Amino acid sequence: MSEDRYNLSIQTTHSLMYLARDFIETKEGLFFAVTLNGMEEGRIIACLRYTREGDNYHKIPTDEANRLLKKHYPRYLYQSSHRDTLLQAVPVDCIRRHFRPRKALQLLLEQARPDPVVSKLITLLALFREHGLESSDFGVTGSLLLGCHGDNSDIDLTVHGKPAFQQARQALKQLLQAGILTEPDWRETHLRRGCSLSLTEYVWHERRKFNKAAIEGTKFDLILVEDILQKPDPRPWRKTGLTTIQAQITDDSESFSTPACYRLDHPRIKTALSFTATYIGQAKQGEWVETSGQLEQAPDGALRLIVGASREAPGEYIKVIQPKGEAYA
Repeated sequence: MSEDRYNLSIQTTHSLMYLARDFIETKEGLFFAVTLNGMEEGRIIACLRYTREGDNYHKIPTDEANRLLKKHYPRYLYQSSHRDTLLQAVPVDCIRRHFRPRKALQLLLEQARPDPVVSKLITLLALFREHGLESSDFGVTGSLLLGCHGDNSDIDLTVHGKPAFQQARQALKQLLQAGILTEPDWRETHLRRGCSLSLTEYVWHERRKFNKAAIEGTKFDLILVEDILQKPDPRPWRKTGLTTIQAQITDDSESFSTPACYRLDHPRIKTALSFTATYIGQAKQGEWVETSGQLEQAPDGALRLIVGASREAPGEYIKVIQPKGEAYA
């Protein structure tokens, strides 16, 4: 890999804003994906996704990342007093580089000889342009953001702002219906997610989200990024154990946000939050869901369910048990 390609999306180290789906590189050459907008006590909440030796990148699963950090880089493990959990997080003064999705995309589009994946990305953006979206509405994350993608890499496409994201979902739906885009290999996607839903359950939920498809055999995702810093909840939350409930969704307006938020009609628990992408956009207002996650309580007695302390979230899930206006099959 050339140094030019590696430097594709490098930005200034101390940017004013760190957003979910940005990447940061530490001084040791560890590459973290930012998981939440903003900072907590001078740290960026992020998940270790890649290590690098020379020009070779190694993608690392959550469990392996935790073991590596615990053994060699404990400074990147952070006990959050607000969330009552051990998080991966990077102090600002440990950041070497900051990678931004929108800037990276613009640099990719300026390449004189795009590789096969970037060529498909250019075609995809042209399709969205026909539906009223501009390249400035989009960015890239994952391997494309770091410049370490290969011919078999997926395209992780960030969409900036809810209006553009909903417009992109509608465009994707129309392109699928017209046969211009195709569905991804759901069996492979389900296997890679490693979630607690059966293949049938997983595919039913995914098909109606219209945030995944394939272009010329390459899978891509649409990922909402909101370029705003939300005021963090100052209350310290304490975990009380794994809990499973059934409840009706009263508000799904933040179901594609990071984290995904669902308001519930439940006697005690009024909110469910998902920190894993598997359960974003999972349910709609008016539907009944079964939700399994870590129950948390605030000092004022408020309760919430947290789904997905890790990417795989074993034993935790959100699934519709009573759809609204459509068959569950």
